[in-house]
Amino acid sequence: MTAMWGIVPAAGGGSRIQPLAFSKELLPVGGRADGAVERPRAVGEYIVERMIAGGATKLCFVIAPGKSDIVSYFGASVDGVPICYVVQQRPAGLCDAVFSAAPFIDRGEPVVVGLPDTIWFPAHALAAVPDDTLAFLLFPVDNPSLFDAVLTESDGRVTAIQTKSAEPGGRWVWGSFKMSGPVYHALHSLWQQPGRQDEYFGPLVNAYLSTGGRAVGVRAGESYVDVGTLDGYRRAVALLSLGT
Repeated sequence: MTAMWGIVPAAGGGSRIQPLAFSKELLPVGGRADGAVERPRAVGEYIVERMIAGGATKLCFVIAPGKSDIVSYFGASVDGVPICYVVQQRPAGLCDAVFSAAPFIDRGEPVVVGLPDTIWFPAHALAAVPDDTLAFLLFPVDNPSLFDAVLTESDGRVTAIQTKSAEPGGRWVWGSFKMSGPVYHALHSLWQQPGRQDEYFGPLVNAYLSTGGRAVGVRAGESYVDVGTLDGYRRAVALLSLGT
């Protein structure tokens, strides 16, 4: 089986849900069984679980200075999957966080990226997403203007990504994505070009598509919640109570 990196960008300050006495990725949401005892579950555990189910064989958390509580919580491995940590020295957006892991990523290793302050179902949905191209796991949401709306053709080919557009052209947004090692490094090289250094992933992907790159969207998601706000936290609790 080919090794796959799971990149978890966890360097954000969580300003929308602060003040907390800990990193937002450790916000307790739901619970888990620890033998005969039920314990609170950190929100970051959900994306780790889903990435492993989707094929990740090693994980890289990208953290900010001072977020050592994430290292203490997750430690060296989860369910036998090893973890490394990269420090993003200053907050510079999702692209910077994702590419902070570039020194570790071999060109022959695919990558999956997931956000640690989100919860989505079905938990195994990433298994339906290919890793030999750039592929987005899509979810239908009621408020796509708050996310990256992904526009696709009938065959799933991505035509554009609209980042927090006031009038998005569709209600399907990405919740996670996979890419091959060559695509990861091609996007990294594109991002490093003078005048780019995009903050969000959508504009970078649009530039990649305009140069002949290809991406697909897979509508395998059913429900998606951003836990980074108090309202999102309440919705996540309700979603977990349903289990779907």
